[in-house]
Amino acid sequence: MEWLKFTIDYGVLGLLLIMSIISVAIALERRNYYKNLTLNDFTDKKTLELELTRRLHIIAIIGHNAPYIGLLGTVLGIILTFYTIGQQGIVESAKIMKGLALALKATAAGLLVAIPSATMYNLAMRRVKETMLRWESKNG
Repeated sequence: MEWLKFTIDYGVLGLLLIMSIISVAIALERRNYYKNLTLNDFTDKKTLELELTRRLHIIAIIGHNAPYIGLLGTVLGIILTFYTIGQQGIVESAKIMKGLALALKATAAGLLVAIPSATMYNLAMRRVKETMLRWESKNG
């Protein structure tokens, strides 16, 4: 079951780290795009909306799924803990707590990815709505 510990430590947590990097990179790219946007370049509302919302769905997907990936890591950690208890019989509480701490680490990491991603998505969507309203007021 050593592979399971490796999977939790490097697989689940690594995946969450990659998701976090992707989410932040897209949010920063979108922020820069909004900052340099010229509304006069757009004559069609749908084209503007498509450009404003480009790749925002990826941030939303990450924000919605990161807790589940963390939960998967938690379940795997608990399975590992029970397996260790089953193999070794009665073990001291320190080993049990270490296994549970490993499990909860994945849940915490999932939440640490999800909360900022959801916030960045909502802020970006607010910016999209504001920009669309500004465009509509100019092109009425």
